[in-house]
Amino acid sequence: MRKRSQPTQPLPKELPVSAILGLTQPAEGDWARLRGIQYSCLSRAPVARFVTQFAAMLAAAGLLAPRLDPRLILGWAVLVCAAAWYGARIDSAVSAAEGRNLRPGEARAYLAATIVKGLVWSIPVCGFGPFLAADVQVKLWTVLAMLMTAFAVLIPGVPMGTLVFTGLAGGSAIACFLALGLYDVALVASAFIAVVVAGAIQSARQFLTGKVAEAGMVERDEVVSLLLREFEEGEADWLWQIDTTRRVRAVSPRFAFALGKQPREIEGMPFLQLIAGANWETGDFPASLHDLAERLKRRESFSNLLIRVTLSGKARWWELSGTPNVDETGQFDGFHGVGSDVTEARENSDKIAWLARYDPLTGMPNRLMLGEALGEALSHASQWRMRCAFLMIDLDRFKAINDTLGHHVGDQLLARVAERLKEQMTEREVCGRLGGDEFAIVIRDATDLDYVKRVAQRVIQSLSQPYQVDHHTLFVGASIGSAIGPRDGDAVETLMRNADLALYRSKDEGGNAHFTYEPALHTRAEERRKLESSMRSALERKEFTLNFQPVVDTQNETVVSFEALLRWNSKEHGAVSPVKFIPLAEDTRLIIPIGEWVLREACREAMNWPDHVRVAANVSGEQLLDPNFVTSVVSALTESGLPAARLELEVTESIFLRDATLARSALEKIMALGCKVALDDFGTGYSSLGYLRKLRFSTIKIDRSFVQGAATGNAESLAIIRAVVAMADSLDMSTTAEGAETEKEVEMIRKLGCRKIQGYYYGRPMSAKDAVALFRNRAFSAV
Repeated sequence: MRKRSQPTQPLPKELPVSAILGLTQPAEGDWARLRGIQYSCLSRAPVARFVTQFAAMLAAAGLLAPRLDPRLILGWAVLVCAAAWYGARIDSAVSAAEGRNLRPGEARAYLAATIVKGLVWSIPVCGFGPFLAADVQVKLWTVLAMLMTAFAVLIPGVPMGTLVFTGLAGGSAIACFLALGLYDVALVASAFIAVVVAGAIQSARQFLTGKVAEAGMVERDEVVSLLLREFEEGEADWLWQIDTTRRVRAVSPRFAFALGKQPREIEGMPFLQLIAGANWETGDFPASLHDLAERLKRRESFSNLLIRVTLSGKARWWELSGTPNVDETGQFDGFHGVGSDVTEARENSDKIAWLARYDPLTGMPNRLMLGEALGEALSHASQWRMRCAFLMIDLDRFKAINDTLGHHVGDQLLARVAERLKEQMTEREVCGRLGGDEFAIVIRDATDLDYVKRVAQRVIQSLSQPYQVDHHTLFVGASIGSAIGPRDGDAVETLMRNADLALYRSKDEGGNAHFTYEPALHTRAEERRKLESSMRSALERKEFTLNFQPVVDTQNETVVSFEALLRWNSKEHGAVSPVKFIPLAEDTRLIIPIGEWVLREACREAMNWPDHVRVAANVSGEQLLDPNFVTSVVSALTESGLPAARLELEVTESIFLRDATLARSALEKIMALGCKVALDDFGTGYSSLGYLRKLRFSTIKIDRSFVQGAATGNAESLAIIRAVVAMADSLDMSTTAEGAETEKEVEMIRKLGCRKIQGYYYGRPMSAKDAVALFRNRAFSAV
């Protein structure tokens, strides 16, 4: 479609005096464009304006010649010519603004030129006046009056020019008259100036009103021309005409093209038969065709009537408008109208309607449709005193798969999950996708609460089976939270929120389980919210502290390092357990700024210890994957002056599930700095043997559960510790046994070959001051 170059705003309708003078710029209307129209009048009658000034100059010179030195008169005449020439140049440049918006500098240039003219023309009366007779002064005033009138008449669009010229030239004359005592002449001159100013403003208003009306007519003509041209050139619309027997006549080429026929083939054929296609023989017409036939029969006008037509065996959608024809005698003479093929628009509209209610990836109902289904279920339950249920499902471990294998595999997995969910549904349930890896089920009749539990367990069992996706065998679980309506809420939003709280508890308990809503969950959620709010300001309030637990050499029982352990003493909540606030910090990503503080503080405290003693700090997956992590480590070392070899970062196996490539890259950069990296809680999570081969960890920390198991003689724990020690020795890595609390456990650890021990037997987590005190003795003995 062609685009017409027209302003985005119409020209203003109201023309206040201040706006006409250019003193204000109202918000209503396109005043920038109107300014261009105003100043375009400077292109009118340039010769007449020049001749007027030249004639006035000659008249004034003639009056002054007998009475003044000719050189003064000549000098003034030169000034008049120079001012006129300068003004003509400015007028020529500014007058070209009609087709565009006037620039601020152009208006200022015009006013400057007008001021020059006004000052030059004030010289004869104001400068020479005291040396002239009163009658000569009055005659000079007549010349000025002619010029002021010419300004108002010849430049009607810019009254500010008239006001400036009149104010300078006329005002100087009035001042001179008053100074010479010619009060009556001054009064007449003042009245004349007032008339000129009022006339100039009125003239400008009439000029601009006419221009606005003229522009409006031009724009309307352009619109009409554009519509006609688009109708003639477009391919969408066509004309149709039928006679009194409803047969086609005066065939439009585009109408024939829409039917897929030549004009000669369809002329004279029944209009309805052409539209019905093959259905004409069977009589199986759509309701829209019956509607069209009735309107034609009743001879009534119709507009934008949507008709389903059949062309070459394919269904299409036409939009028809028609009006009855009447001849000179008032007799009915058939119909004429326009039509267009709107099949594509209709299909797009259907697709948009589908997308508004269904999830495109899985084909399941989306959040909107699930909300509607839940609303209907609640209404039905309230009406018949029944119960309904809403189950919210979240996939366990899906994020790790999506991050590791990519969104393509993740999307395929979600589609497989959707298929399994559909298989579990009966007529009583509606299942859909809320978004991401969250799904939901609406159970219309949940009077039997055990049925809700059975559905949840059936879903968990089904979704927990392995998936084969893109040559990968994948495992995910399902956490489910449910709420019963109207018991747990009589509104859609309330029931969804309560099911979400139950889901959060399921995730918090380890996942792959179903929990129902309990009122106490609100208390937990509120507690979590308050805890998060307090944590956001804990760093600023200096509520965090570090405790240090010693790590001892198994042979000589000397302290070789300390593990920095974060503690939080909140003003609102008191001492908060790390088990409670560390997961919350990771969920909210507050662990990143908190972790940076831990690194800086740990390095600073380590500078108070002997040079051989290291400090170890735990690093979460959120920290490690942060783009600024390596920079924060470098900053902590630089600020404290701690050698990189004395800093050991402890990571768990789970970090490799988020983004193995990025995690490995970050750790390699840390190792390149000279820092040590320890693998914490080895053996409790996912297998890390592959990463042990690729990354040179300094230490492998054996989890306390294996230490305690070995102390009780558990064969499996003993075998695991021996295997880890042997593997670490072969890879030139050290081993640290965690959780040693008794002398028996310490002796067992020594015999198994672990190099270092960390546990209550040698020391509980202590303050930085107490950690420094340990080095007063050369050796460290059991506490």
